[in-house]
Amino acid sequence: MANKHPNIGPLLKSIENKKQKAFQKVDSTIKVMIKQKQKINFNSVAETSGVSKSFLYKHSSIRERIETLRNQEVGLETPKQVKRKMTEQSKDVIIASLRKRNKALEEENKKLKEQLKLDWAEVYKQID
Repeated sequence: MANKHPNIGPLLKSIENKKQKAFQKVDSTIKVMIKQKQKINFNSVAETSGVSKSFLYKHSSIRERIETLRNQEVGLETPKQVKRKMTEQSKDVIIASLRKRNKALEEENKKLKEQLKLDWAEVYKQID
């Protein structure tokens, strides 16, 4: 026979404790991610904290916090964007230095050709 009045108090208490631990994990994970300037979204928080994405979406306080933090990051540059920007700047510097070197080599080449003409002219004068 089934128990008509089951004692579910301990079960509910265990569920509540598990939920509180998950909230604490998510909270500490978000704090660490902010300090480390990591990208904050549902996937990254779920993966790092070890909770499911459905847990994050189900609890409105967590959901709003992640959405707010995610929206704040929209204007920030990611490390890849910063690296790409640095690469673009360094590329421009390299191009400028190569152009300068190319111009100097062209000048030297022009002077050497002129000198070669004069030297050949001397050789022809000595032959005559």
